[in-house]
Amino acid sequence: MNNQSVWMHIGAGSFHRAHQAWYLHKLREQGDDSWSIALGNIRDDANALLTQLDKQQGAYVLETVSPEGERHYEQISSIKKILPWDAQISALIEQGAQPNTRVIAFTVTESGYYLTPEHELDLTQADVKADLAGGIRTLYGALTRILKRRVELGGAPVTLLNCDNLRHNGERFRHGFLSFLKAKQETALYDWVSANTTSPNTMVDRITPRPTPDVAERVKAATGIQDAVPVMGESFIQWVIEDDFIAGRPALEKVGVELVDSVLPWEEAKIRILNATHSCIAWAGTLIGLSYIDDSTRHPVIRQLAWEYVSQDVIPSLTPSPLDLGDYRDVVLARFSNPHIKDTNQRVAADGLSKIPGMVTPTLIQCYARGSEPQASAVLPALFYLFLQRWAQGDLPYEYQDGVMQPDTIRALFAGSDPLKAFTSDEALFAELAGNDAFHALMVRTVARMQAWVNETTAQPLTV
Repeated sequence: MNNQSVWMHIGAGSFHRAHQAWYLHKLREQGDDSWSIALGNIRDDANALLTQLDKQQGAYVLETVSPEGERHYEQISSIKKILPWDAQISALIEQGAQPNTRVIAFTVTESGYYLTPEHELDLTQADVKADLAGGIRTLYGALTRILKRRVELGGAPVTLLNCDNLRHNGERFRHGFLSFLKAKQETALYDWVSANTTSPNTMVDRITPRPTPDVAERVKAATGIQDAVPVMGESFIQWVIEDDFIAGRPALEKVGVELVDSVLPWEEAKIRILNATHSCIAWAGTLIGLSYIDDSTRHPVIRQLAWEYVSQDVIPSLTPSPLDLGDYRDVVLARFSNPHIKDTNQRVAADGLSKIPGMVTPTLIQCYARGSEPQASAVLPALFYLFLQRWAQGDLPYEYQDGVMQPDTIRALFAGSDPLKAFTSDEALFAELAGNDAFHALMVRTVARMQAWVNETTAQPLTV
């Protein structure tokens, strides 16, 4: 990569290739080729993708589709180096230690940070314990190895950039990482990270479903390119970043990235309106036998539940805001209704045990604080409860993925005498509302109402 500045990205999923890589590609299209991406993964679950990308010299086609069905194709060429996986993540360590690697960014999902409801590192998690003992199961364990080597080679400053859907994502990651280093008694590295890295908060947005075989077929028909690893997403895209890069950054403002002092208003709107609503729709759709987000969003009852949640509880909680929250709500529901994306309920339903405390509980708490019963917001944990109950019964139509789930614990909860009481008393999910009598009573009513709706709906022939 000569003397180019390198953006090393950890997390070789579709989202990175449809989002951060796209922005860097647009910058290169303008003639600024001073930055390129080196892409790798901590775990071995992306090896086939990385191998194929390497065969394609890092290039791939991005298909985007608008709500009106207009498709657009671009060959993305910002990934210039593929970092092959091995058990010691040696390629990541080598690249991350180089002084011209000025940004180390990552997408490891909400559950990949192992934080408690109080935003502290959960030292009881098996993966965290393994990494404290020298493993590389988590981002924290991986960064410890990468940055120790970087210090050995001179210790050039570097920005550590969180690109996941996590409130205050830079701050929360940084606190988790420093807590990990402290628990691991890595005092020297703790001091170096504190002084020589920054972790700006960011807000990222583009719906990016897991690619299906028909994407490659459309890419070939439209472009003539035989691409084994294309990616597709919606036409909408947004990236808001706090401008706090310690070692320089790409000129992202030239390609539509919003560089701001604080991402808080954008972040809160996205997490509570877009992310929470997305999950609500996925859980509800799954419960009545639907497979896709767009079909679920267009179901009149589900759409109304989502609209009421945002309108009655979230907008009052976020007002005043520099954003037009009502307009944002309507744009989000229109995006989710896009019939051409075919995003699955399975993908969006994942990681609910992290999403409830991060995306929903803050609104529940704020409603009670201002003397308002959160009837509309209670629908979300009620749907998730029924969804988890289906999982415990082995009755979900797909495999549910949740990074912090302890299956035996969930099965034991539903085998107990009062599973809903145990659910609403879980501090990891509901923080200060756990064990609150008023909240529990609300949830009893709401779960009963949602169960009755599911029973009534599934008793009828399903039309979408």
